[in-house]
Amino acid sequence: MTVGNQDVKKKSFIHKIFTMKEREGSGSSDFPEPQSNPTVDIQSISSTEPQMPAGQYVQSFRVFVATWNVGGKSPHNGLNLDDFLHVNNESDIYVLGFQEIVPLNAGNVLVLEDNEPAAKWLTLINQSLNKSLDGSSRSKASSSRFSSKPSLKKVSKTFRTESKRRLKSCNCIFELERKHSKDFCFRCQQPNINEEDLSSEPDEDGSNVFDISEISMASTNNHLKYSLIASKQMVGIFVTIWARKEHIQYVSHLRISCISRGIMGCLGNKGCISVSFLFHQTSFCFVCSHLASGEKEGDELRRNSDVLEILKSTQFPKICKTTHSRMPDKIIGHDMVVWLGDLNYRIALSYSETRKLLENNDWDALLNKDQLKIEREAERVFKGWKEGKIYFAPTYKYFYNSDTYFGEIKTSKKKRRTPAWCDRILWHGSGIKQLSYIRGESQFSDHRPVCGTFVVDVVVNQNELKKGSPSSNMKIEIEELLPTARYLKNM
Repeated sequence: MTVGNQDVKKKSFIHKIFTMKEREGSGSSDFPEPQSNPTVDIQSISSTEPQMPAGQYVQSFRVFVATWNVGGKSPHNGLNLDDFLHVNNESDIYVLGFQEIVPLNAGNVLVLEDNEPAAKWLTLINQSLNKSLDGSSRSKASSSRFSSKPSLKKVSKTFRTESKRRLKSCNCIFELERKHSKDFCFRCQQPNINEEDLSSEPDEDGSNVFDISEISMASTNNHLKYSLIASKQMVGIFVTIWARKEHIQYVSHLRISCISRGIMGCLGNKGCISVSFLFHQTSFCFVCSHLASGEKEGDELRRNSDVLEILKSTQFPKICKTTHSRMPDKIIGHDMVVWLGDLNYRIALSYSETRKLLENNDWDALLNKDQLKIEREAERVFKGWKEGKIYFAPTYKYFYNSDTYFGEIKTSKKKRRTPAWCDRILWHGSGIKQLSYIRGESQFSDHRPVCGTFVVDVVVNQNELKKGSPSSNMKIEIEELLPTARYLKNM
């Protein structure tokens, strides 16, 4: 290309940029207004873009993560989750992990788990996330009273944006794969899929590819702001993931894996559920676990063993049909991993010593004796992982419907429990920043919920957004279309 042609191309590009800016200022735009407000740093884009294929850049999204051990209690109709979900500070994705949603008795562990509480939790979550500005529910289904024995599968379908089109396990374009085989696995829409194509039977390795977590693609249920991505129960562990409706079309390659670490190391009263998916071009994995209990000396080693075994044994099925898929089959292989749950790590102090420090609000002294902190610093568990600074009181164990710790009244050493930070959220990977790490104050359970809000940097395919469905409310800001620093320098 001659120098003259290069100058013409540069001038044409600059003219296009300013023309778009003028249209934007006059109230007209080629791109609809976004529902989320991610702030994109042009410097971070410039530094990242040279490592990415042309037409891709980084966009920030807000992710809310919460864990709550609900103590085997089924929720009642009047339980309001607005404060728990921080609905006044809306996020793009909600990841909610529960433990002990059913009593961990022999019937639920050995025979058949009770799905009714999980269906109720979904209904309450939908009531809060899809609440309109006037406070009323956006979904007729969510405002109805709990029926007797609601089906988790039926309730899950209700909270998806559409029931006829579902996200196929692998939705990569083979033509693009041949063209960009060394780069990324691109997403596309697929034809309608029969219900039989989405098997709920576990794979040989114990994984569940879809179970009840199929995703809806199109949007006919327009009054829903958030749509259900995944919901999965294993005895008392329950994970549910929601996203803004306009983001659903950019979620693909959903896979679920369950690992049992309970009685005899093989029953589901303890263990984890892991959910893996691709959002735009960035892979995510969320691990919700309930680890070994106990506050005797040495019990922390059993919890370490649970973590190591989960990382070792979790194997996501290879569902992608393209040769060069970037979707990992192990937890650590994902771009971003968040681990949440009742990790059950205790405080390595006597009850009397712990109580004295609690009375003085001496959190630093208590944290120095936190088993998880000690084990991480010794690199015996979660090596390379991060956790936010804890500025809140221990989350376990309380009397129900009370702010009183269990040991303050129970004098029997057998029944007494030393307060501890059992409920935690950690993360692994780059491009993820924690904005907040707090606990909730609901007295519904003997645990307090713990919540974390994150900003995640996601690789986005620009062509994908331009060719998105009409229902998408995404917008590419003018700054995101500017040339990189290297290109500006050459101009």
